[in-house]
Amino acid sequence: MKSISFSLAPTPPFRLDLTVWALRRRPHNRIDRWDGRVYRRVLALADGPAELAVVQTGPAEAPQLQATLTGPAVTADAAAAAARTLAHTLDIHRDLADFYALAAPDPQLGPLVARFRGLKPPRFPTLYECLVNAIACQQITLTLGLQLLNRLAEACGPAVAGEEDGPAFGLPAPEALTAVAPEAWRAMQFSRQKVRALTELAAAIMRAELDLEGLTGEAGDVVQGRLRQLWGVGRWTAEYALLRGLGRLDTFPADDAGAVNGLRRWLGLAEKLDYAGVQAVLQRWQPYAGLVYFHLLLSSLDREGHLAA
Repeated sequence: MKSISFSLAPTPPFRLDLTVWALRRRPHNRIDRWDGRVYRRVLALADGPAELAVVQTGPAEAPQLQATLTGPAVTADAAAAAARTLAHTLDIHRDLADFYALAAPDPQLGPLVARFRGLKPPRFPTLYECLVNAIACQQITLTLGLQLLNRLAEACGPAVAGEEDGPAFGLPAPEALTAVAPEAWRAMQFSRQKVRALTELAAAIMRAELDLEGLTGEAGDVVQGRLRQLWGVGRWTAEYALLRGLGRLDTFPADDAGAVNGLRRWLGLAEKLDYAGVQAVLQRWQPYAGLVYFHLLLSSLDREGHLAA
């Protein structure tokens, strides 16, 4: 195994712990791993899979990230690609000064943002990986969805021996996804609907019928329209992809029951919120509804005791 180390300087304020928790969502996530100090993830690079390990040195207001890439064939080009992926995934160069200025005088948003100062809005490394996550988690609890994703990664994803906690795995590429046998899907306990959605997504990418990277610069309604042409992709999945795949911070996935319940609880609202109601109450904080989403997620994780871990 070979290792190459490098450093990155996030735009302050930045906290690795908060940003990683917003990315991983639950403690049993085995793809985005966090031990309280080190963030680890397997990357599928041109020279083969490698494990990236990241720690923060320096406080939130003067942050530095120290990263080490380890694998059988790690090169300088691989390390440069890993640095780009890390910066993108943790959105370390996003300047949130305007958001902090909006939040500071607000009696509701201000205290929430102050609690989690240093959070950056994470996204999945690719829109493809975001959609795989979203489809796996559709119409079931997030806990069960992440269990499915762990099984999928361990069954057919890129693997690295792992430096600290045994073999480590990433999500499979489209080519690997289409090669999964029906009995393997059943063993992983994926429903027929999820299998169809995932395999049709992967096949469309392989046939060059779907250019996910080409959606990066498109308007939100255009992105949603294209994604919703895919089988099994509805409004929630498309909005999830806008926020967690493309980093569109004006997007709050308003069909996410858990997120909407958290919003109601935070605002002290007794009545239920429908889709239009969610948009209405968030309008005062636009174009940062997605940042409200991430801060409420951290509030929920903090309430459950995870952020101390």
